[in-house]
Amino acid sequence: MLLSLNWLKDFITLELPVSELAHKLTMSGTEVDEIIEVGPEWDNVVTGEITDIAPHPNADKLRLTKVTTGEQTYSVVCGAPNIEVGQKIALACVGAELPGGLKIKKSKIRGELSEGMICSEIELEIGNDASGIMVLPPDTQIGLPIAQALQLNDTVLSLGVTPNRSDCFSVVGLAREISAVLDVPLQHSETTCTESGKSIDDVISVTIHDPDLCPRYTARFIDDITIAPSPLWMRRRLENSGIRSINNVVDITNYILLEWGQPLHAFDYRLIQDKAINVRRALHGETFVTLDDIERRPDTDVVMICDGKRAVALGGIMGGENSGISDTTTSVLLESAYFNPRSIGRSSNILKLKTESSERFKKGIDINGVIPALNRAASLVQQLAGGSIAEGIIDVYPSPLPSPDPIQISVEKTNKTIGISLSQNSIKDILGRLSITSEEIDADTIKAVPPTHRYDINAPIDLIEEVARINGYDAVPATNPYAKLTEIPVHTPFSLSNRLRDILTSCGLNEVVNYSFYAPDMIEALKLPESDDRAKPIHILNPLSASQSVMRTSIVPSLLANVRENIHNNCTNVKIFEISNTFLPNPEDKLPRETRRITGIITGLRFGELWNVEKQQADFYDVKGVVESLLHSLNITHYTCTCDSRELYLHPKNMLSLFIENTCIGCLGEVHPDVLEAFDIEQSAFVFDLDFELLSHYYVETPEYKPFSRQPAIYRDLALVVDDSVSSDTIYETIKKYKNKLLTEFHIFDSYQGKNIPAGKKSLAYRLKFQSDERTLTDNEVNKIHDKLLAFLGKEIGAELRN
Repeated sequence: MLLSLNWLKDFITLELPVSELAHKLTMSGTEVDEIIEVGPEWDNVVTGEITDIAPHPNADKLRLTKVTTGEQTYSVVCGAPNIEVGQKIALACVGAELPGGLKIKKSKIRGELSEGMICSEIELEIGNDASGIMVLPPDTQIGLPIAQALQLNDTVLSLGVTPNRSDCFSVVGLAREISAVLDVPLQHSETTCTESGKSIDDVISVTIHDPDLCPRYTARFIDDITIAPSPLWMRRRLENSGIRSINNVVDITNYILLEWGQPLHAFDYRLIQDKAINVRRALHGETFVTLDDIERRPDTDVVMICDGKRAVALGGIMGGENSGISDTTTSVLLESAYFNPRSIGRSSNILKLKTESSERFKKGIDINGVIPALNRAASLVQQLAGGSIAEGIIDVYPSPLPSPDPIQISVEKTNKTIGISLSQNSIKDILGRLSITSEEIDADTIKAVPPTHRYDINAPIDLIEEVARINGYDAVPATNPYAKLTEIPVHTPFSLSNRLRDILTSCGLNEVVNYSFYAPDMIEALKLPESDDRAKPIHILNPLSASQSVMRTSIVPSLLANVRENIHNNCTNVKIFEISNTFLPNPEDKLPRETRRITGIITGLRFGELWNVEKQQADFYDVKGVVESLLHSLNITHYTCTCDSRELYLHPKNMLSLFIENTCIGCLGEVHPDVLEAFDIEQSAFVFDLDFELLSHYYVETPEYKPFSRQPAIYRDLALVVDDSVSSDTIYETIKKYKNKLLTEFHIFDSYQGKNIPAGKKSLAYRLKFQSDERTLTDNEVNKIHDKLLAFLGKEIGAELRN
């Protein structure tokens, strides 16, 4: 909302600096976003009077004038056709720079001295008239800066009015607010109209067919008017408020909208057929062309203003091109109505048409303000466009709205809520400044009735807020909050989630957050068996779209979709993860069974594009390394890996299932090529998918301390030749079964197939660590254990020592 202080001064006397006013408004809840100064561009342009005019000796179309400013007389060469002696004009003196950039200098024009320029409206950029000089009113004082004489200087406040304060979307409403904040009187009197001529009942009839959409409709008729440009003062106020001037009658409706917050509409009376106005719902399939020359298709909840045969306006939103004001209009019907706020808001959204009128109607206007605003508009039309106002006023108000209900507040509770100490009389005084009538019920209780323009006051707390606002938020004492300090128990799943995020981001992955629903074909692309609960997603009853119609049973499709979008946007190196819930069908309950998963995906280059590192594609071991780092960071070391091809969306030869105590906690591996094709991904991708609840169960927050041995260790390498079908995991488990307490650690360090290895065989090499906590081991002792282990492996899995 833009507020002109010149306009505001019509209603209250302002004596404090604008910066202080802005502070007080902000402290009362109406934030001042910006202070805009208007007018400095007219420096060195003053009012003057033409005292003499003579022909130019060297030019037929130019004349020599004498212009006085009271203290000095200037010689000015002028070519305007409308100059006359005695005219008050705007003189741009030497040194002035006009808004268009023209600099005024002393010069000779066709040999004659010119000490300035007599300006037109368009040269000063305060109007569009370029036909001649701008002639000022005869009573204009000369010698004044033009900005002062015409009140061109102004200060405009850009206000952030909150949506609940519909009463502050007008100059009068803001004047009421500032009057209350500053505790100064409001200079506002009701406008009266000078009526003459025929009775309005002989001119027009109004019928409201749907009072739920339009509870009240009022109108006035003005005849014998003349359409012309608006006076400068009105144009400037409209322009400073962000509205373009059109003509005097249309400008008056916009002027009242800004001044009173009451949208009006002016009909060309000649175009109203059957001299009747009917307010009704739009008909099914009805079309209507609005003033912006666009054909609209309102639904049956949109209110239409119609004459005897056709629609002439979208009620509360925009008029029609078939009844608008034109240069030939000689009589107007002024409409001032109250429309249902919800109806206007819904209609505006359906039609995708937002106007100054619709925005105010949907917030709610004062139903008791429609007639004062109408009278003010009719008076201005008579003043600026001439004509006569018909006797009487149309006021169709079939079911008057109830008055606001009284509200009781406690003085003690008011002071306690705000944190101040005000007397009952002080609170009543503040309420009175807000036009809220109040009376004492007892020593602690006040009964108050809000005015009809304050829709936002409905409960005691609203009145308490008003007291706090007007008293000033800066007057509320600063106090430290009081709270008991208690130890909050750590929520393990919450802390574990944060720990997992730290671990995975340290591994180079970025967290993503996806919707908990997606399209059915995304889960179908994983090719899960029909018996798998994940293949039976739960459908949403009222989905936003088909692409978000089922609850997700797996996070994997979401991450694959993320990879696809990144690749399509030329980001081919992706490392992401998500920790979220999945939703599985629950036969025992209507609600789904929620399981929390942690899922990640890696694709593209392992290290990105670096100048000092050769490009390497990420592979299975990258995602396996991430999972191992995650498990080790959670102090989970007693897990095993099995290649069992349990997940059909993973490559059967390049996947692992993770187990702890025979319980599967998740899987990892390369995404199956068919699944990648379904998601339009043309590069390999590797995923892991783990059960969050099981990780939480096996998570060891504080690892158990085990003293290290002070005795030296002996290492042996054991290269085995086994059948190609024997997995490393099988050998690992077999070595564990050997159960020798001196064999403390072992791990694989080499895998080989090729020369010197028989067909159908492979070589796996392990490094063994032998150590005692009590003594130093000898080579002979270790060799015996080593040989027995080799014999045990040969017996259990047919392993042989590689030569």
